Amino acid sequence: MLEDIRKPSLKKERAVLVGIFGPDTPRWLAEEYLDELMLLADTAGADTATKVLQNRPHPDPITYIGKGKLHELKQLVSDKDADLLIFDDELSATQIRNIEKITKVKVLDRSGLILDIFAFRAKTAAAKTQVELAQLQYLLPRLTRFWTHLSRQKGGIGTKGPGETQIETDRRLIGKRISTLKEKLEKLDKQRTTQRKGRENLTRVSLVGYTNAGKSTLMNALTESEVLAEDRLFATLDSTVRRLEMENHEILLSDTVGFIRKLPHGLIESFKSTLDEVRDADVLLHIVDSGSKLIEDYIEVVETTLEDLGIIKSRKLLVFNKIDSIDPETLISLKREYPGALFVSAIRGIGLEKLQEHLGKIIEEEYVDFNYRIPMSHYKAVAYLHEVGIVDKEHYDGNYVSIEGSLTKEDRAKFKSMLADIKPLINV
Repeated sequence: MLEDIRKPSLKKERAVLVGIFGPDTPRWLAEEYLDELMLLADTAGADTATKVLQNRPHPDPITYIGKGKLHELKQLVSDKDADLLIFDDELSATQIRNIEKITKVKVLDRSGLILDIFAFRAKTAAAKTQVELAQLQYLLPRLTRFWTHLSRQKGGIGTKGPGETQIETDRRLIGKRISTLKEKLEKLDKQRTTQRKGRENLTRVSLVGYTNAGKSTLMNALTESEVLAEDRLFATLDSTVRRLEMENHEILLSDTVGFIRKLPHGLIESFKSTLDEVRDADVLLHIVDSGSKLIEDYIEVVETTLEDLGIIKSRKLLVFNKIDSIDPETLISLKREYPGALFVSAIRGIGLEKLQEHLGKIIEEEYVDFNYRIPMSHYKAVAYLHEVGIVDKEHYDGNYVSIEGSLTKEDRAKFKSMLADIKPLINV
């Protein structure tokens, strides 16, 4: 694991970043990917000594970059006084073992680095459990004798048998721990479900986007709260929910972990319960960094990740944030390319009023007017309308209540089902 950046007295590790380019990934794009990898390394607490790109049609299955290039990399590590190699793609156990054997330094791949960051960022019990589960699922197929550290067995020195036994012991320990963590997550998930049931009558809006798009800053600006927001990747892991009072609506705004390309599959799986806030949302606000060089790529990553999670929402609004960081010509170009999007600066408060107005219109599209005359004996029905709808007028007339307002189509269907046995019930 990388050194804990919370301990400034410790010497920061120096990393050499490695990637490949070829027919499927042009050099300029591979360079952008390494720039992002450098941000990830910085977030984890490592300094980047240098970056290396190798031209290959596909990764070498034994050493990723080829044996000759690997020996050059060994010399570069020595020249740069580096103690860590970080590769931009996921490596197999064989590749990691061979690279470490030749370079004599620690090797991490992109997935391992992201998992390390998540482990540092996790604060709540749920996040810590989810990260540990993902780490163990990542580690399990990569166990080698060089890595055995989860338990110790006494035996003959240098013989193969004890090493193999050690690996099997580690696998059993990891397998048991994975089962325990999955059970714990199931209990936490039930608790989250119970908490969400208490908020069912409010419109839920969830912020999604590529990591560091400014979602937390936008939440703070809209709700006047103080959610952690900093210019680092994955500043937010746990779901944060805040109430937003609008002119005619009260909504629950949620912010959760940002997405990134090549997000480890195990991490997505283990964070499904956290992402339930997104899955259960009525509206998604897809936040995009206006100043990014890879806007199309990042939008696609988010959309693909949502699809992989089975989250397909018809009500979705594309919101370009950080417009204060781009020039007017770029802004005009973006507006032309994305005519249905909104453009804001959360940190400067630009466009937030228009965003709320647009969000209100999206919510109201699901609302229908009602005008009921209900027997007083069915006071629960009246209370239900007050709870889930927007009541504009209410008049008591003898044994009846005349009530007007609006509510969602879904709530109206539930209401009609509730009153199916009431006679007379007049729907004007």
